[in-house]
Amino acid sequence: MLMTATELQEHLLVASDMSEPELFNFPEGRVAAYCRRCPNKMSLNQDSAAVIRFGFGPLVLAIADGVGGGRSGMRASAVALRALSDSLLKVSDPGDLRSSIVDGIECANAKVLGLGVGAATTLSVVEINQSMARAYQVGDSTSLVFGQRGSLKWKSISQSPVGYAIESGILEERDSMLHPDRHLVSNLVGSREMHIELGPAQELNPRDTVLVGSDGVFDNLHLDEVLELGRSGEPRERVRDLAHLAHQRMVSMGSESFGKPDDLSVLLYTR
Repeated sequence: MLMTATELQEHLLVASDMSEPELFNFPEGRVAAYCRRCPNKMSLNQDSAAVIRFGFGPLVLAIADGVGGGRSGMRASAVALRALSDSLLKVSDPGDLRSSIVDGIECANAKVLGLGVGAATTLSVVEINQSMARAYQVGDSTSLVFGQRGSLKWKSISQSPVGYAIESGILEERDSMLHPDRHLVSNLVGSREMHIELGPAQELNPRDTVLVGSDGVFDNLHLDEVLELGRSGEPRERVRDLAHLAHQRMVSMGSESFGKPDDLSVLLYTR
């Protein structure tokens, strides 16, 4: 049986400039969402985010970080998440969202290419189904699964020259914050060479956290800082603390010289 619109709750954040995180309470867990445009930036936030819940329980979290400048990046990220949501409306098997998510990402790629303005977007998607989480990755937005004590269970690989250098051990994570090529991305929705990386199914324990963030988060915070600030407490407070420190780094002209002003989006799920 196909899903109907009344069985799917969609919270889509486009061109948002939020002053405080928003909390979504579901029987399966809580999601704190926050999207804010780059400090001192006059143009629209190019990030888009989505929290999608099915009537039978599964959740889908997604962040798209548009590139291309001006309204083009915002259009690309918004179009990508709309394509993903439209694909999820056609789900026939509530126990298997994988094919619908993959189809949605492929449709997003075609639609962003069809804009014909040279825009593109990253896209990071996490499916949370009962006690399992699985990530789908295009680009350098990042997904994490970690425990209440801050132990990292899984992290997506940033699809960028710097991200691959970290993964191979050539570059340390802390050194990467100052790398001149950290803005480059190797894989994007809106490219004819786009590919989707599927992460392994991760078992979630009752106090585990799933976090999805744009590079506005991970270009301004070290991984251990994200784990420490995000591991415990009320979800909105965790996201507020993460965003506050990232914003401080973005506007700092002092010793925190690795700060990189950018749009920032984060989704944090906990059971």
